[in-house]
Amino acid sequence: MKSVYDILMLLLGVAQFVVLAHVILSWLINFQVLNIRQPLVAQIWYSLNRLLEPVYNRVRSFLPSMQGIDFAPLVVLLVIIGLRMILFNNQYAFL
Repeated sequence: MKSVYDILMLLLGVAQFVVLAHVILSWLINFQVLNIRQPLVAQIWYSLNRLLEPVYNRVRSFLPSMQGIDFAPLVVLLVIIGLRMILFNNQYAFL
């Protein structure tokens, strides 16, 4: 049962990393530090968008319109961190 806990924590850690990478990459593109015309940057950007947009769209359906500010990544990160806390605080149930 401990391996189930470890796998869940690993998956949540990877999801947290992917969301943070997407947020940081979006900032770097918007502040023109990175250029979307570079093949590697474009490939990473479009892959992350394809991966995360379905999740963000579900979260955006619950959030009110904020005039250009997207809080969907923040909500997704908070949910991931909350799930990790719940799992960590209840890890004795997996032993």
